[in-house]
Amino acid sequence: MEQILLVTFPFFALVLCGYLAARHRMLPLEAIPGLNTFVLYFALPCMLFRFSAGTPIAKLLDVGAFAIYAICALAMVALTVLTTRKGAVGWNDASFGALVAAFPNSGFMGMPLLVSLLGTRAAAPVMVPLAVDMVITSSLCIALSRVSTADAGGARMAAMKALKSVMVNPLPWAIMLGGLSSATGFSLYQPLMRVIEMLADAGSPTALFTIGAVLARSQLAAKAQAAGGREVGDVPQVVFFKLIVHPALVLGIGTLAIAAGLPLEPFTLTVLVLVAALPSASNVPMLTERFGADTGRVARVVLVTTACAFLTFSAAVAMLVDQGGT
Repeated sequence: MEQILLVTFPFFALVLCGYLAARHRMLPLEAIPGLNTFVLYFALPCMLFRFSAGTPIAKLLDVGAFAIYAICALAMVALTVLTTRKGAVGWNDASFGALVAAFPNSGFMGMPLLVSLLGTRAAAPVMVPLAVDMVITSSLCIALSRVSTADAGGARMAAMKALKSVMVNPLPWAIMLGGLSSATGFSLYQPLMRVIEMLADAGSPTALFTIGAVLARSQLAAKAQAAGGREVGDVPQVVFFKLIVHPALVLGIGTLAIAAGLPLEPFTLTVLVLVAALPSASNVPMLTERFGADTGRVARVVLVTTACAFLTFSAAVAMLVDQGGT
């Protein structure tokens, strides 16, 4: 366990540093969008390109991993919507509650953390759930959030809007271009590749610091919203779904799939379970703002899952990796 904490502690400590810096206004809240822009459009795409370019294309196109993770993501969305859509929680809030329960922070946190824990061969299995959540899970939840309008056309428009946002998101393009480089054996001009490597090296610490800053900003917004009288009491349930039910579901279905002969490597399943055990993605509160859902509720889920994941994620690593999961 001590060896695991030697890897996980610095990652969560960097998140805490970003949180404290923004919470105490050492980092102006107005600077957070700039940090987000650097991570999302420069550092993280370079990290993903480097990993995917150095990974055999067959590993990036793992149909078994895609199928298992996609089934579990859809099951998590269904479970969360069915159990939370009641009382003050309508379709809009239930849908984004489902998104925050099913969408782990696999980009900003999962990629650097799991590569540090398990080595570079973990990069390809991490990219599979990242692609599923960016394209399928997000689009589905946004479409479901429009059901409250009783307008099928509105749901379709919302889904198209979500897909459009995916098209302008640099992360899937970075994975795709890296995979193309891997498949063709094409190598970039060395000085240009050096620039990409420098940006990729900056991605991990900056992303983790930015997560903390975003959480602090979201908490401040949540407190202001709560002061206005809007409060939803199912946060512990959604946190439980994210940190416990989601990884347990991936482990259970993945184990059954391997027993049934599905082409899924045990190491890949270990990575998928650990991705599911990550805290909720920090970009979900921004989506709730855009679509008029309860941002305070979602922000509290992201904050609590991030704080609790230091223990729950470390425990998941101890159970899976120490028992020969790698």
